[in-house]
Amino acid sequence: MRKFICLGFLGLLPALVMAGPVDINTADAATIARELNGVGESRARAIVEYREKNGRFATPDDVMKVSGIGPQVLKLNRENIRTGQPAKTINQQ
Repeated sequence: MRKFICLGFLGLLPALVMAGPVDINTADAATIARELNGVGESRARAIVEYREKNGRFATPDDVMKVSGIGPQVLKLNRENIRTGQPAKTINQQ
């Protein structure tokens, strides 16, 4: 029985560590907390409050302007943070 419980937990592990893309300019605090690693409710609320006070984030790196968000949190989430800005292609300048 213990073996099955362990296998069940291991089956859930990828869902616990994999974050999904989230647009920090439009998402609510609950979504940000759920989708970004190392970001709980308090930090997620700080992201939303910063956005409401200071305007949209231009790049994912801008999230470090929020108190409590540092390089490690950015590193964990850089690939999943969206800012609603379309990526520039080679033809765009």
